Amino acid sequence: MTEDKNLYDVVIIGGGPAGLSAGLYLARARYRTLILEKDDFGGQITITADVVNYPGVASTDGRKLTETMRQQAQNFGAEFMSAEATGIEAQGDIKVVHTSRGDLRTFGILIATGASPRKIGFQGEQEYAGRGVAYCATCDGEFFTGREVLVVGGGFAAAEESVFLTKYATKVTLLVREEDFTCDAAVADEARDNDKIEIHYSTELKGVSAGPGGLVEATILDRKSGQTTTWKPQDGGTFGVFVFAGYVPQTGMLKGVVDLDDHGYVLTHDYLETSVPGIYAAGDLRVKNLRQVITATSDGAVAAVELERYASNMSDKTGLVPPRPEDSPYARSERQAENSALASGTSPAPVAQEHDQAPAKTSGFFGPDIRKQLDMVFGKMTGKLELALDLDGSQVSKELEAFVDELVGLSDGKLTSRVDSRTDEDGKDYDPAGDLPDARPSVRICRVDDQGVSQPTGLAFHGVPSGHEFNSFVLALYNAAGPGQQVDQPTSDRIDAIKDQVDVMMLVSLTCTMCPTTVLSAQRVAAQNGKVRAEAYDLAHFPELKDQYQVMSVPCIVIRKDGQETVEFGKKSVPEMLDLIGA
Repeated sequence: MTEDKNLYDVVIIGGGPAGLSAGLYLARARYRTLILEKDDFGGQITITADVVNYPGVASTDGRKLTETMRQQAQNFGAEFMSAEATGIEAQGDIKVVHTSRGDLRTFGILIATGASPRKIGFQGEQEYAGRGVAYCATCDGEFFTGREVLVVGGGFAAAEESVFLTKYATKVTLLVREEDFTCDAAVADEARDNDKIEIHYSTELKGVSAGPGGLVEATILDRKSGQTTTWKPQDGGTFGVFVFAGYVPQTGMLKGVVDLDDHGYVLTHDYLETSVPGIYAAGDLRVKNLRQVITATSDGAVAAVELERYASNMSDKTGLVPPRPEDSPYARSERQAENSALASGTSPAPVAQEHDQAPAKTSGFFGPDIRKQLDMVFGKMTGKLELALDLDGSQVSKELEAFVDELVGLSDGKLTSRVDSRTDEDGKDYDPAGDLPDARPSVRICRVDDQGVSQPTGLAFHGVPSGHEFNSFVLALYNAAGPGQQVDQPTSDRIDAIKDQVDVMMLVSLTCTMCPTTVLSAQRVAAQNGKVRAEAYDLAHFPELKDQYQVMSVPCIVIRKDGQETVEFGKKSVPEMLDLIGA
């Protein structure tokens, strides 16, 4: 057998529950496994606020659940890459996965790319997306506090999210296209029994129209009588529409590679192998009768066991062996336990991991786990940064100052801070229509050169970068200090080619799970090219910006270039952000 360092046993395309589950099983069995994800690891479930039907877990949210899965897979030695799969060469003993960061050679492939929310095509759906029409209750529900909302759909998501939306909305009107719900009765009953939810069966949304402040009326079709009626909220004000009408499988890359059904879902055999030997499918993209987290993780485990066998057979056939994950945290812990047992002459007992030898000191903002992650980031940073604060007399300003002080104290000298200005005003004296409004409080990231001179990078956050924005802020520090997150060469060339000044304003919510990707993408571009400025604003503290751009969905992206203003909504990768910029 010959070790091939450029070979994987299995490449998993998709970092949701199915992919993470498979990665955990494969890595634990000591197979070299790479999990490839173009967006956030965790998949669609990360936007679910309440997960209460996953066995063994009484209650959690989607992001916490999948972050635990990711950590388990990583502890067993699974590798991770943020990149987009662009094609597959499926023939031969060694397959090739083409990605935005280069080609990957592998024996087996697991396709776990999932599905994305389906658009239903009513009049105004595209026009008012982000300005009244939404697809994520967790991200956008708070924007409709004190208003009525329409919910479209009759499955699990529609029933569950309707109940969730009653936390904010005065009333939820649920439009079910069929004669009854298509989900489990227990889930449907929660919606039926909620006094704030009114359900209309055999009903279809045909269109919406808007006034100056948002959506003002909807056209609704009674499928039984064929009659259409105009619906308006009882208070005569504006309302929101949330669409939960199923998903579209993300299988465009697989056309002509493996067999798909008429709707684009992957056809699999009993043990999840596709029509091509060595290529398996797991999760929401395959033909199945139930699409839930538990069935996705089950798929991942079943496919992983089959791929173990397949990879082993290919090693025997080719004489090639990928390097094994022998130095994972789990493997080190096992060796430590064995050595301890040999030294003492007793049976192994639980032993702390290497990084747990000394008790971690807790802190106001950052607990032990976060501190470990920060230590890794600060240890990799090649340059120094200064965080420039613009403060006012608000409580939020005090929180931001304390947040930055604590972060600087944990940075081992990689960060310093200064206060550029401090006023007793409440920070509301800015122009919300201006270029990158100077709203306080804010923190700006500056590079410090070898002579100790501080220069702005064009990266800033207005508010306190906590919640879901914490990771994107830390990665902004890493990208500004260097070496930064890698992008493929064509993408890097596109960033370098930007010659004109571009201002990117991102309006976000700390509860939004899609916002961090957009903020990170814009700030990754700005960190590399000084012609781009990318600043994020927490809308909870700057409602004037929400009103200025009529924001009813986040992230909202405002791009100013050559005197022109473009407003866009939704999660954006680095290439998609470059498309918006026009690079």
